[in-house]
Amino acid sequence: MRQPPPPGKRQQPLPEQQPNPSSDDPEALAKIKAIAESPTYRQADRDLDFLQRGDMRGVRLMLDYLKPQTLLNEHEVAHTIVVFGSTRISEPAVATRAAAELAAALAARPKDTELQRRLAIARRIEAKSRYYDVARQFGRLVGVCGNKAIGGRIMVMTGGGPGIMEAANRGACDVGAQSVGLNIALPHEQYPNPYVSPDLCFSFRYFAMRKLHFLLRARALVAFPGGYGTMDELFEVLTLSQTRKISPVPVILVGEAYWRHVLDPDFLMAEGTIDPEDRDLFWYAETAEEIWRDILLWYELKGEPLLPPDVADEFCRPDGKG
Repeated sequence: MRQPPPPGKRQQPLPEQQPNPSSDDPEALAKIKAIAESPTYRQADRDLDFLQRGDMRGVRLMLDYLKPQTLLNEHEVAHTIVVFGSTRISEPAVATRAAAELAAALAARPKDTELQRRLAIARRIEAKSRYYDVARQFGRLVGVCGNKAIGGRIMVMTGGGPGIMEAANRGACDVGAQSVGLNIALPHEQYPNPYVSPDLCFSFRYFAMRKLHFLLRARALVAFPGGYGTMDELFEVLTLSQTRKISPVPVILVGEAYWRHVLDPDFLMAEGTIDPEDRDLFWYAETAEEIWRDILLWYELKGEPLLPPDVADEFCRPDGKG
């Protein structure tokens, strides 16, 4: 009686399983080899070329959904606080250095209009770099409460990129907490920021599936000053809340002066393009403590607290500076 192969060892074909073409066809073995090497003979789940075909988009969308969903469930991530903001807002020291370098270059070429333009932008970025510290401190506050939430873990979730997203992930990392990053494959090279938890950083092919995962567990959206990407996610949530495709969640715009220039809800309301109640789908904040307090209070008033009684007072006080 033949013994089974040891675990981990690949079983070799038995002699009777070897190709045994008819002896009167000298080309039979070559034909069998051609079949075995043909892409059509490759198992579908191992055929990367086949999976990249246009008509396999449905399968790719399903995989884009299932992989993060499965792994986030395995890590018992029940609640997320989604943080967005510009990739271009760096930490204050970096922003100050960039502005200083441009100022020195302009001093040597004072009539260079392009340098003048770049310096003006750099100084505006430097002024907004304080939001990096706010996002980092906010990440700390959420991170401290990560394992205290009712119904499962609560974590910071970002797009996993640089700038404001890096700051929020970094804040969680500061206090030893995990955080989630949802990267997206883009035509230009990009990398996740170094502060996302390695086993909770995902790379998406499709923006649609990435957006879905941003909202599946979201208990709040915190939008720092940003550009098209930030506004895209912001308006997505506002639209879904307005149309009741999702239950409303706290939407907090950090930096009222900035957002007042970007979005004028009072004008939209006066024009009749949104209802007065739509104006109340978001509000403004300036500090990390204010953001976190407002989120917790919103859920307390709703009757669905995120944290047990007194946990916020005990665990969620500011504990350091960025």
